[in-house]
Amino acid sequence: MNQQSILVSHAGGPEVMELGDAPIEAPGEGQVLVKIEAVGVNFIETYQRSGVYAVDYPFTPGTEFSGTVTELGENVRHLKVGDRVATSSGTKGYAQFAVVDENQLGKVPANVDLRLAAALPLQGMTSHYLTHSSYLVRSGDVILTYAGAGGVGLLLTQILKMKGATVITTASTQEKKDLARAAGADYVVDYNQVEATVDKVTKGQGVHAVYDGIGKDTFDISLKVLKRRGTLALFGGASGQVPPFDLQRLNAGGSLTVTRPKLADFLATDEERAWRFGDVFGWVASGELDIRVGQEFALKDADQAHRALESRKTTGKVLLVP
Repeated sequence: MNQQSILVSHAGGPEVMELGDAPIEAPGEGQVLVKIEAVGVNFIETYQRSGVYAVDYPFTPGTEFSGTVTELGENVRHLKVGDRVATSSGTKGYAQFAVVDENQLGKVPANVDLRLAAALPLQGMTSHYLTHSSYLVRSGDVILTYAGAGGVGLLLTQILKMKGATVITTASTQEKKDLARAAGADYVVDYNQVEATVDKVTKGQGVHAVYDGIGKDTFDISLKVLKRRGTLALFGGASGQVPPFDLQRLNAGGSLTVTRPKLADFLATDEERAWRFGDVFGWVASGELDIRVGQEFALKDADQAHRALESRKTTGKVLLVP
């Protein structure tokens, strides 16, 4: 049987993504076939499509999606046909069906909308490991984040507030500032106001931690506003990668810690994956965590989804719906 999927035959602009027919693969050992309900569109896919990140063409983008298990491979231990699942670590997700390793999937609770679940795995798990592992946030901490109205930013702020932190974040327009405040951010400022705001809020002491997904353009200010023994978790590089720097700056800044984490290393075991998926989807099921889907596009309009994301005018999550 065939399905519809997006194929990128060569590097280029959004127009190089074409909808076509592709075979539905059979699951192998430890794998399941998932009928996809919705796909989360992420910035890394624009880098892969454009050639900024090296991939083998032709390829089908998409690592984050939700759906229903329709077929089991051999020796699948924890899933059955009909289970509702989601992943941030799949492949070939811009499609109607995908084969996924069982150990890359989390179960979606019955009272969480399956389409909404596609907006959770990557940003939700990222927000969880940042606040629970990269730097363990405690009640009373003052935390700086950036892009407070983005997919990670909105979730990160809500989890930080659940943990009792004071949140300083940034946004570039009034609409985005309003969204960040609605998520619970205590201070929402322009990028050029970060240092003064931190100084005022912390009475010159600095923040306990910075969660920085911007990279090159914000790294220096992120280091500068940390308190003694503060932690900078650099989890992305939306503005470009941070160039090499002198480690002595960490000493001079007050015995600072810098970490450069990636999600895969925080979903390393079945137990850890169950913990993070359980927490994040549980918070959504209980109403403690609100998920914002900014825009939805049909699978055939994947090019429009990439254009929207690259315009940096989106808020919340962008989804593709097969």
